[in-house]
Amino acid sequence: MYELKSTAILKNLMRDYFLSLETGRKKIAWCTSVGPAELLRSFGFDVYFPENHGALLGATRTATDLISSAVKCGYSNHICSYTTSDIGSFISGKSPLKNQYGMEGIPKPDLIVYNTNQCREVQDWFSFFAKQFNCPIVGIHPPRYVDEVSREEIALVVDQHKKIIPICEKASGNKFDIDRFRETLKLSKEATLLWQEVLKTSKESPAPLSFFDGVIHMGPIVVMRGTQQAKDYYAVLLKELNENVQNKRGVVKNEQCRIFWEGMPIWGKIRMLSDLFVENNTAVVASTYCSSWVFDEFDEKNPFESSALAYTKIFINRSEKAKMEMLKSWLNQYHCDGIVFHDSKTCFNNSNAKFGMPQRLKEETGIPYLIIEGDLCDLRFFSEGQSITKIETFIEQIESSRVKI
Repeated sequence: MYELKSTAILKNLMRDYFLSLETGRKKIAWCTSVGPAELLRSFGFDVYFPENHGALLGATRTATDLISSAVKCGYSNHICSYTTSDIGSFISGKSPLKNQYGMEGIPKPDLIVYNTNQCREVQDWFSFFAKQFNCPIVGIHPPRYVDEVSREEIALVVDQHKKIIPICEKASGNKFDIDRFRETLKLSKEATLLWQEVLKTSKESPAPLSFFDGVIHMGPIVVMRGTQQAKDYYAVLLKELNENVQNKRGVVKNEQCRIFWEGMPIWGKIRMLSDLFVENNTAVVASTYCSSWVFDEFDEKNPFESSALAYTKIFINRSEKAKMEMLKSWLNQYHCDGIVFHDSKTCFNNSNAKFGMPQRLKEETGIPYLIIEGDLCDLRFFSEGQSITKIETFIEQIESSRVKI
């Protein structure tokens, strides 16, 4: 069985991160996963990410039972299940942070900051908690669905970043320090470039990292961006993966098929899906999701402008045209034989199978596609039996009629 030794380091690192949120040594800022974490850290905040908690609720399969509590408060079953499960967790007082780390629960925020570069749900979701905790909240609202990010759009987002500085100063008790911001952004860029190299190791065959491994090992780049710990971890992980490449050790011993995963993980079925693909000698080598935390535009010399660019040009915030070009590039780089689109029923903004993209992508590349219906957290939308049949049939079709770009 293929295992990464770095996983033991990761478990300790993530445990220490969560436990640090309860020490009371620093004030706490909540932030969206692709929000201005570096700016917040420059004020001395510890940063907590509710989306990470949503993923934990999904991975521990507790989300589905908690959603009903949010529905009773008027939240629809069909909006983001991160939102409904996280609100339901708060209402019911149940959290995997208690069971796994012995914490009292989610940390009380001193400030809440969100960025709608991914969806409008984060604004409604975070506003619920701002009211519950009587906490200041501020948002960044960049242009949506852009082809290429213009100078005017960057200037707009820079202005929004700068307008939250006084709010951060008041909540943190610290004055803004441009040098501290530069330092934090530099650490973040160094970590994100290492993460990018980690993902690129799966261009090799056999691939030493699968999408299902990636969603676990991406933890530090999400919750610890801007810290030395994140940078150090990815240096260790990259070294191990490069050694595995040299020794021809991969996730799938007899790799015969290479798949790209488009969309969100199905958190409660990560292990099941991982085992399914391995059993069928198929490596899921790359994804849009794991690549969402590659911010190679960060530049400490121009911290505001580069942050605005990096957080606005992420895949989820791009036009259909831009997304198509990015997908074609990834399919080529990772030598993919097929692409699986996860049509997540409660994550409309991160599901790209609804408006003909799979068909257009196949017309332009010849790469076959499969659409799997499911959800990031709510397992009521996922049929395991049907999905197994569809995936195995898809792999058989690829093997019988292989097409490469």
